[in-house]
Amino acid sequence: MKKNLSILFGLFLTATTAFGQQVIDVTDQTIRLGGNKEEELFYGFAEGDKIIFSFEEANNKELKEVEIVEYPNNSRFSDYKTKKIENKTITVNKTGVYIFRFKNSAISGRVCKIKIQRIPANESFNNFNTTVTWETRQETTYNNYTKDVIVGYDTTYIQKTKKELVKTELSEDMIMDKNERVHSINNLDYKNYKTVQVTLPQNEISTYKTKKIISWAYWIGVGKESSEAWAKNVKTVSNVASGALTIMGGGPLAGIAVGAVTNLAMPTTGEDVAYWFIPDYQNAQLFLANQTFNQFDKGKGVAAFGKNSNRTQGVFYIGLLNDNQFQGIDANVKISVIWETNYYEDKQYTEMKVTPRYEKKQFSDPIIKTFKVPVTGQ
Repeated sequence: MKKNLSILFGLFLTATTAFGQQVIDVTDQTIRLGGNKEEELFYGFAEGDKIIFSFEEANNKELKEVEIVEYPNNSRFSDYKTKKIENKTITVNKTGVYIFRFKNSAISGRVCKIKIQRIPANESFNNFNTTVTWETRQETTYNNYTKDVIVGYDTTYIQKTKKELVKTELSEDMIMDKNERVHSINNLDYKNYKTVQVTLPQNEISTYKTKKIISWAYWIGVGKESSEAWAKNVKTVSNVASGALTIMGGGPLAGIAVGAVTNLAMPTTGEDVAYWFIPDYQNAQLFLANQTFNQFDKGKGVAAFGKNSNRTQGVFYIGLLNDNQFQGIDANVKISVIWETNYYEDKQYTEMKVTPRYEKKQFSDPIIKTFKVPVTGQ
């Protein structure tokens, strides 16, 4: 009996001292680890410490992995599919933090009993604080790269030529001035309506000159009364001005075409004529066949005038109609176009060209990474 007591006493001494040093509890706890969960415990140890680690699953179930890591990533011990670990001893080579990692890959939870002890290398480390705190630290790295940088500019002067407008002229061209006989309704030999073809001159475009029709105006009048009114208008209107330009010798229709004249003298008595401006040959034939046709202007009177700035090229027709039962009429048709003539010349000029000059230079941008690290309480 005394011998057994001596053995037990010796075991007690071995469990509580090593090389004359005290066994100190770091933690003795039970944790519940959920299904597919991981738990980490952090503790600090002094240089020369001996870590004594024990683990047991309370329900005798396997835990996928138990690992002891010297921070940050030096694995000192690991065991897989274990139910129990007894008094695993690890020597601490330098003061630092150790991670005790427990992984459960099962769906159901695990109850883990954990005991961690330390045996200091000497008495001066008996009161070593194993509590771990987290410190915020920063780490600076540098992103080095090369890019082109403007270091100056080169200026050159280039002689060039461009075409410039030097003069614009407006002129009138009366392209039609003719009398058309339109017979009465009761004339057995001829119809009381007819068409007149109008062909607008083509625009002229060359390298240094362009000539184009910008507008045209018309006068349609009947008999002596109309001729007298026209003569009065010619005396009244001469040298029509359009903006900064003067149409030298421009008559009444030039004034109407450019908008410088808005009213003309008109006869108050006499026979009248109805007229239609017809866009093309097909519609002119419909007019002559007394069928429905398209038109872009119309009127009726002893005399009438108007202008058009939209249709400046091509061929169109004027339909004339006399609604007098017995008397034929002579309708005078006048059409004047307004030419705009532009003159160009080559002009010399100097163009300044500024070209940036580049050099490759090295750059280094700091990249600051902020992170937390576990440290011992000392």
